[in-house]
Amino acid sequence: MRKTFFATLLLLSALPGSAQTNLEQLLKEETPKVINWRRYFHENPELGNREFNTSKKIEASLKEWGITTRIVAKTGIVGVLKGGKPGPVVALRADIDGLPVEERNDLSFRSKAKAEYLGQTVPVMHACGHDTHISMLLGAAEVLSKVKNDIQGTVVFLFQPAEEGPPGDEEGGAPLMIKEGALDNPKVDAVYGIHISSAGDLGKIYYKPESFMASSDWFTIKVKGKQAHGANPWRSVDPIVTSTEIIQALQTIVSRQIDITSAPAIITVGKIHSGVRANIIPEETVMEGTIRTLDSEMQKDIHRRIKQMATKIAEANGATAEVVIDTKTLVTYNDPKLVAKSLTSLQKAAGGADNVLPINWQTGAEDFSYYGTKAPSFFFNVGARSPKISMAEATSHHAPEFMLDDSKLDVGMRAFVQLVLDYAKNNQ
Repeated sequence: MRKTFFATLLLLSALPGSAQTNLEQLLKEETPKVINWRRYFHENPELGNREFNTSKKIEASLKEWGITTRIVAKTGIVGVLKGGKPGPVVALRADIDGLPVEERNDLSFRSKAKAEYLGQTVPVMHACGHDTHISMLLGAAEVLSKVKNDIQGTVVFLFQPAEEGPPGDEEGGAPLMIKEGALDNPKVDAVYGIHISSAGDLGKIYYKPESFMASSDWFTIKVKGKQAHGANPWRSVDPIVTSTEIIQALQTIVSRQIDITSAPAIITVGKIHSGVRANIIPEETVMEGTIRTLDSEMQKDIHRRIKQMATKIAEANGATAEVVIDTKTLVTYNDPKLVAKSLTSLQKAAGGADNVLPINWQTGAEDFSYYGTKAPSFFFNVGARSPKISMAEATSHHAPEFMLDDSKLDVGMRAFVQLVLDYAKNNQ
């Protein structure tokens, strides 16, 4: 009881006068709305660059609360709320897209949606928690709109499509938001973002200064040899055998060639295709995979080593190898000064310092990383694992069984609100 009372006092201390009395009540009243929004968006997911209904619902809500809006990045929404006092510009971001995953659980609000993806009809699910991100940010937006006279500065709400990647060759996600000026009018001084965690303890906040989430590169290696009958391998240059040597050798980059005490790295070959018949040695093999790094210099070094290793091994076998590496996201880097100045705000939101915990870096990737190229940024996690299940039982993100406990989504909403209210005084 004392701990809850203390946390409430900390939260109310951000605002002067009568606003101190009203803020906690506003947050309590908003919490059931956040949960209801989450369940609506979960039941009605849409794929990246196709979030038309999601976008309309977000925009209508923001306009209802007196927040000016504009459309960017196809289906993205930028909302701007000017506070009653001059000051800095703080951006808050939520991603809004679902995934081509078929939901397998017994939720009353489970998704039954389907959509077209790259020419195929696919099921759609919020299998990564973006529905909670939308809802927490909507809750923060409504609360902040009601206390705007006490805000020192301006708040920019970024509802971003296609975080999971746009379809095909389309542009999308954070890079397109930035390209179309989402952080420029007004010019943003800092950007905050939240990701829900199905494995994190319910209602706790997890963070890491500096490198937090990995860069994501996708690579394709095409090995070209010489086709021949499977009964006469000496007349071939076998691209399959050559490719297996390359796959094995790629793992030695991480295990033997880079200093993994400075930062972890991962090289995964996730797809390989070659041949049409069992008795034909084919001409070509195509491999695809991903690279995860947490250091930009290491990222460049691994790119160089992959290209060198693949081409040289192919050459040694009489084949050729073509390597293409496509960067999907950068390292998500949390500005250490911004982190340090924000921790007190997060502790207020989460009910005390015991509920805000440092964690190790993560090898998942986030296109939130691109916002950090424009302004200091801070991305953190909010736990949503039910206390009824163990860590081992927690469902994986991007899985059909993905499940969250949404009873503590107010922690994310409170974090967004508190970060805005405290930012100006913490950065004087």
